[in-house]
Amino acid sequence: MHDAPFIASKSPLGDANFPDLAPDILRQRLVIEGIPSGPIDDAAIVSYLNGLSDCCGMVALLEPVTHRSPQFGWAGWIHWETSGAHFYAWDSPRMFFSVDIYTCKAFDPVDALTFTSEFFRASQLVAKEF
Repeated sequence: MHDAPFIASKSPLGDANFPDLAPDILRQRLVIEGIPSGPIDDAAIVSYLNGLSDCCGMVALLEPVTHRSPQFGWAGWIHWETSGAHFYAWDSPRMFFSVDIYTCKAFDPVDALTFTSEFFRASQLVAKEF
């Protein structure tokens, strides 16, 4: 059993240090980080990003792209009609993943967290929406 997902408080767009230059354009961002139950490879990243597209109601314009750096591990990206998501996975110095979702279409962050937690059987999961 894993810990329940944790969402850090949402920072309003357009505070004194970061003015909202386009209040008429919807932008939603969510960063999810976690500890997976096992190593993550390119096939898992492709499957995850395709599933995340469905979970968030996004239309994929391209199949996910992945790349492995011998020094830093796996990375993946999917292009959505309304922006996209980046994924990063490490095996060393510890198993860890980080997902960066950026959209111009609203989605439910709890659905994305639940999907991510279940997909990777994460022992720990945190997120921040902004």
